[in-house]
Amino acid sequence: MASVYTVGKINAYIKNMFTQDFMLQNVWVKGEVSNCKYHTSGHIYFTLKDASGVIACVMFAGNRKGLTFTMKEGQKIKVHGSVNVYERDGKYQLYAKEIELDGAGELYQKFEELKTALEEMGMFDKQYKQPIPQFAMRVGVVTASTGAAIQDIINISHRRNPYVQLILYPALVQGEGAVPSIVNGIHCLAQQNVDVIIVGRGGGSIEDLWAFNEELVARAIFECPIPIISAVGHETDVTIADFVADMRAPTPSAAAEMAVFEYNLFAQRLSEYQYSLLLHMNRRLHMSRSKLENISLRLKHQSPRHKLLQKKQYVSNMQEKLQEQIHGKVQSTRHKLALYVQRLEGVSPLKRLSGGFAYVNNQEGQSIHSIAQIEADEELTLTFRDGQAKTKVTERKPTKAR
Repeated sequence: MASVYTVGKINAYIKNMFTQDFMLQNVWVKGEVSNCKYHTSGHIYFTLKDASGVIACVMFAGNRKGLTFTMKEGQKIKVHGSVNVYERDGKYQLYAKEIELDGAGELYQKFEELKTALEEMGMFDKQYKQPIPQFAMRVGVVTASTGAAIQDIINISHRRNPYVQLILYPALVQGEGAVPSIVNGIHCLAQQNVDVIIVGRGGGSIEDLWAFNEELVARAIFECPIPIISAVGHETDVTIADFVADMRAPTPSAAAEMAVFEYNLFAQRLSEYQYSLLLHMNRRLHMSRSKLENISLRLKHQSPRHKLLQKKQYVSNMQEKLQEQIHGKVQSTRHKLALYVQRLEGVSPLKRLSGGFAYVNNQEGQSIHSIAQIEADEELTLTFRDGQAKTKVTERKPTKAR
């Protein structure tokens, strides 16, 4: 009868086979990270996969000191370690001692390191962002002279505003020499008195876009006195230039729309502003005229000439009133005088004398009103209307009172 072994012995045997295989004890394996989990114990459990298969991996907490990045789903990595069997589960796995980013992963790590360094320097701070001019008339473009990016910028610019001037600096945007070419383009256009600069290119892999992740390009953008719009790749592509630039555009076409104002819309708004301004001016003019008329009227009322005319009119009215009063007073006085004349005529001595009466005076010139004033043989003077006569009293004869 054949020998029968326990599961544990079989697993131990297989583990021993893995342990004796020198290649499996010092192996580098590359693949894509999947199902990555950071355990509370400090261990990292993940799966390494490629197009042909998968392998379970673990990095114990004691080996994490050399890990310089945080592992994420989809990262391309290279793992150095040993392949062995976990006896309890009867599964083999890769025990990682070192983990490095592979290819694009290394570029991504450089990207993160430079991004962190520049951010700490404050180069991404909003206080350094320059506003994009609203009505730019000269737009500089740093990109390749051939390709979809420049054609999109030209087409959209001419459609939005045919009067805007585009100045192209034909730069290398990929490969060796791209970084100094882009930097020189920014410096050159900054001296051309442009209003805004578009720096960018079409989409591509991280390797294709890497020139826009270099520190020299980032510093050229940051130090440029002209506002810069970064337009690198497609909407999902993000570069260091996007963080440093004054504004990021998701595509070169979007950058052209940001930099070039739409002429037809501008003309329409200008017409609306003109109408609104004229309407406002007419209202203000009407209000000012009304105010001026009121002030002129008030000034006219307060002017010395007007006041003099008022006083003159007042004096004229008072003169007429005074004349009326004088005339009335004269008429009243004349009426009273006529009454007094009539009354005087009734008691007038001349009238009485004309009626046959006479005035009697003694020799002392005193008027005689009573018989008691006369003595016998006294001489008296009789005054008539037409003369006087002397007489002598021969007899006094008083009468009895009634």
